[in-house]
Amino acid sequence: MENISTIISIGIVVLLFFIIMSSIKIVPQRSAFIVERFGKFTGILKAGFHFLVPFIDKVAYKHTLKEQAIDVASQTCITKDNISVEVDGVLYLQVIEPQRASYGIDNYSFAAIQIAQTTMRSVIGRLDLDKTFEERDVINTSIVDAVDKASDPWGVKVTRYEVKNITPPQSIKDAMEKQMRAEREKRAMIAESEGQKQAKINVAEGDKQELIAKSEGEKQKRINEAEGRAAEIEAVANATAKGIREIATAISDEGGMDAVNLRIAEQYLNEFGKLASTNNTMIIPSNLSDISGIVASATKVLEQTKK
Repeated sequence: MENISTIISIGIVVLLFFIIMSSIKIVPQRSAFIVERFGKFTGILKAGFHFLVPFIDKVAYKHTLKEQAIDVASQTCITKDNISVEVDGVLYLQVIEPQRASYGIDNYSFAAIQIAQTTMRSVIGRLDLDKTFEERDVINTSIVDAVDKASDPWGVKVTRYEVKNITPPQSIKDAMEKQMRAEREKRAMIAESEGQKQAKINVAEGDKQELIAKSEGEKQKRINEAEGRAAEIEAVANATAKGIREIATAISDEGGMDAVNLRIAEQYLNEFGKLASTNNTMIIPSNLSDISGIVASATKVLEQTKK
């Protein structure tokens, strides 16, 4: 009997231990537990140590308050230009009110994914294929707005949505590759033609500058030559004028006129002698022997010039 009593006592102690341990709840940081008493909501357990009434209280739901990343499976969408594309993404949401997340909807993650997929099909259907690659931000924003509005009664906040992949059919990929190749070749040809154009412009500009430089050089050359001739003429004129002034001064001196008469007579005779030696026919002046008269005439002209 004593052994049976001992076994029963040990059993009772173990049962009490398990009851007490099951009543102790430790809630991790950034988590929330929903407690029900007799099936009715009674409170929210936040991070820390908590003790529940055995057999009366129980943890009905456990929620993480951290931001969750939920994968949205790939699905087929039809674009505005009737092209089928496979689109998938990632939905980010966070539980804000654990009570509403527990009783507002059965499975908020599944519901959010369904709304994200239907909204994605709707947004993709309003865009052409080319625009789906360019308007990722529009798609993301539209899905976030739709899911966030629908999840507000659930106590869930949708923070953002990101489209991961947009995969068109293989035939469309081949056509897009050909289009991109043609576009690259077009840009290459345009760049080459622009280079040739610029090269011709540079050559023409160089030829223009060369011609301008040559013309400027020719102009300066002619100016220099003209200035040189002008300086030469001026120098000759100055020298001639100086010589004439010296001759006039010499004539004015004593004996100058006699020297002039003698010089005139000498030149007259020399020139007449040259005429006689180079021509077979001569016209001899009637007063050839009157050299003194010729000299007197020349002297008279000089005197008039002097006056």
